Amino acid sequence: MKILPSEITPRRFHLQRRTLLAAALPVALPVALPGAALAQALPASRSGLPGALLMEPPTRKQDATSYNNFYEFGTEKDEPVRQAQRLRTRPWTVSVEGEVLKPRVFGIEDLLKLAPMEERIYRLRCVEGWSMVIPWIGYSLSALLRQVEPTGKAKFVEFVTLADREQMPGLRSGVLDWPYVEALRLDEALHPLTLLSFGMYGELLPKQNGAPLRLVVPWKYGFKSGKSLVRIRLTDKMPTPSWVAANPREYGFFSNVNPQVDHPRWSQASERRIGEDAGNFGGLFAKRRPTLMFNGYAEQVASMYAGMDLRRFF
Repeated sequence: MKILPSEITPRRFHLQRRTLLAAALPVALPVALPGAALAQALPASRSGLPGALLMEPPTRKQDATSYNNFYEFGTEKDEPVRQAQRLRTRPWTVSVEGEVLKPRVFGIEDLLKLAPMEERIYRLRCVEGWSMVIPWIGYSLSALLRQVEPTGKAKFVEFVTLADREQMPGLRSGVLDWPYVEALRLDEALHPLTLLSFGMYGELLPKQNGAPLRLVVPWKYGFKSGKSLVRIRLTDKMPTPSWVAANPREYGFFSNVNPQVDHPRWSQASERRIGEDAGNFGGLFAKRRPTLMFNGYAEQVASMYAGMDLRRFF
């Protein structure tokens, strides 16, 4: 019997005193990447891309790195920070294949040097009803896709994540069929806001947050942003993401943040920002805020869905 994410409750939810970083202050980006080739990727510049920087306080780093969904390392929010430390992130390769003229296997060092790194402060909205604001480091996924030259047949991009039972104890569960698969339409994947992220808070991605590289699609629910990527495949047919395969009634291919479309078992009209009112039973009863259409990125992305019934194509 498969366990739905909505049915999983954390064993404990520890949030400490309320400490928010001022978004207007410069973010120090230390050279935290090991090796000369990795160090060349830093420092990251702040993005000039509209919508990539928010005038909102980032979530405290401790909260963003200890309250995670990464089912390969456990279904409870506090498990990934403990279980993921066994993950080996070097060596690491990513295969980009399918409907491309120049298929290629990239080493992680090559990817880190592929394009200039930027800091982008994005909202992250989870389908379970919580949200964060995270300063990611990376570059637009389009920079990678241009390297392989998609063919005229390419319409979708499939993302496959690592599935290694030796390193990932969560794979022994029946939550999903592994490996974890996600997908975007090609225009979504090429949108400049779609980020290939290698770091957060000025440092390498922590293992529990998807090291060594992950996808970040800020206008979609968080499960669309696959972690620990090992394969990217361009195709002419719509792939079936893991949660769509597990429960198509509750999880759609697009999964755009839409407060007007309820999850079958709860409303998506409001959210709880992790770290706010942390002294109030760990923030579990914090005041909720209205959820924004497309997670607040409607001005940048709504045109991609013009004419679509967003209740049907959820």
